[in-house]
Amino acid sequence: MELPIILVFIIIGISIVLFVTELFPVDKISFFIIVALVLLQLTTPEEAISGFANPATITVLALMILAVGLEENGVIQLLSDGIKKLKILPLILLTPAFMFISASISAFISTTAVVIIFIKIITRLSEKYGFSSSRLLMPISFAGILGGSCTLMGTSTNLIVNAIAKKQGVEAFSFFEFTWYGIIFFLIGLVIMTFASRFLPKKKQRSLSSDYDIESYVFTVKVTEDSPLIGKRFGDIEFMNQEDSRLLKLIRNNQVINDPGKYIKLMANDNLVLMSDLDNFQAFMKENGFVLNEKRQKQQLENYNKDEENDLTYIETLILPGSNLIGKTLKGLRRMSFEGAFPIAIKKRRNLRNTQERLLRKNIDDINLKPGDRVLLEMQEHKISDLYNIENIAILNEHEFKPNVSKSKRMMALFILLGVISLAATSVISILTASLVGVSAMLLTNIIQLESVYQKVNWQIIFLLAGMIPLGIAMTNSGADLWISTHLLSIMRNQDPTIVLGLLFGITIILSGVISNNATAIIMAPIAIAVASGLNLDIKPFLLAVMFGSNFSFFTPVGYQTNTLIYGTGVYKFKHFLIIGGVLSLTLWIVGTLLLSSTL
Repeated sequence: MELPIILVFIIIGISIVLFVTELFPVDKISFFIIVALVLLQLTTPEEAISGFANPATITVLALMILAVGLEENGVIQLLSDGIKKLKILPLILLTPAFMFISASISAFISTTAVVIIFIKIITRLSEKYGFSSSRLLMPISFAGILGGSCTLMGTSTNLIVNAIAKKQGVEAFSFFEFTWYGIIFFLIGLVIMTFASRFLPKKKQRSLSSDYDIESYVFTVKVTEDSPLIGKRFGDIEFMNQEDSRLLKLIRNNQVINDPGKYIKLMANDNLVLMSDLDNFQAFMKENGFVLNEKRQKQQLENYNKDEENDLTYIETLILPGSNLIGKTLKGLRRMSFEGAFPIAIKKRRNLRNTQERLLRKNIDDINLKPGDRVLLEMQEHKISDLYNIENIAILNEHEFKPNVSKSKRMMALFILLGVISLAATSVISILTASLVGVSAMLLTNIIQLESVYQKVNWQIIFLLAGMIPLGIAMTNSGADLWISTHLLSIMRNQDPTIVLGLLFGITIILSGVISNNATAIIMAPIAIAVASGLNLDIKPFLLAVMFGSNFSFFTPVGYQTNTLIYGTGVYKFKHFLIIGGVLSLTLWIVGTLLLSSTL
């Protein structure tokens, strides 16, 4: 074995150890790989940084930007609102229904983004209707992965394998070329997870408020004349009947109605005192035409449209003993300069459940501040440092400002997504070109701002791809891929092609269970091409084995990002992935091997 091959194997081994132990973040590990490849002369400097300009990397980045545009303009929220209507189904039907929707959306939108939205929806539904969220989160995550495996743009793994194939002279995959395989795999997963969901933890998930300390504030809002909720009864407005939201008061024609009944209908110019966490409150305001303060709302939107002032944010502050704000009211704070900040809500020091009755008896704007109270401020981000001029207050958290989104922008964002999918699916232009055209369209129509892109894109994935792609180049430069394939061929030369394909498929699944699916694809794709070429077999089934195998790491929570997300909710143990995910991975490995080998 030559020295360059040994060095490549050492880098791969160290990388796997670092990925498994999580000693460093994945983006930092990827950067170390780039530097190591250059210093050891396994690649040229140009080859080492070529991952940043690789079509797969740029395509993934463009698709992430499209996902940001969809989220910021309410398309994801629109989908989630429709999904919530499925709560009327019994649990035995709810699991396959949610899995089908998750898989369908994940075939065209980032699987991670889809699962994040589902986590929020499932958590709220489980708290409200009393079922265990653990029965749904794992099936939804697995369904998202399986759905993403159905199309070329469904997951970054597919794009990476396709890019490696094209670079080595293999015919590229078309958009729906392997979709029917993906559908079969999904149906298998649907059956297994619907049955296996019975064996997932039955304990109801604890309240998010207690687990994650989600803060509820008290807001006073006015109903505008164009609100779509006018004429609806309070009992029919979902927001006002949620576990973590409550209508405290109705102020109509200068008359105060404490704790209004569910049969009262909402009217224009009503003033409402609401208690909610900030994220729920912002979404409710955006959808239903309410304003916090009419003069402030007008100024707020004017500022948001000015480039030099386009940095509105929410700041959560804590009133400390000795503050000169003690004794002031919310109304009084609004009359003060307050360093350019506008107080919009307060949270009293005592537990909110114990203060509701007191809040009902007194106007929220007239409640005096005391040490330990929290005040939510709306201000421009670049002025946050001015708050340090106020003595004896502490800045706790910063929350993103989300302005109202017009229906026209929402529909335009959805239209752009459908256009990108149509152009890529019909092969009119490549997925890379289609996604870049989609991003350009969103920028031209002001659907997204580059400032939001810089903040919300998961740059760790981009650096991971950019760092791992040159490792594949180093394997080719050093001859490591040929060395592996040669030894595999010497072992498998007289073996049935099905056994060879199955072994490659199985190794890929196992490797993907301990390092990321993208890293696995980059390492295994060149080996698959070399093995298939050495045996004079069709290369594409072997590439598909790597593509699917890299995604099918269901037996650990670390191989795929969505599994890590649901594992982080604390409702699962490692054994749930090892047993249930292991059964699914094993079944898909056997079925996948038989299906793909039938084309050899």
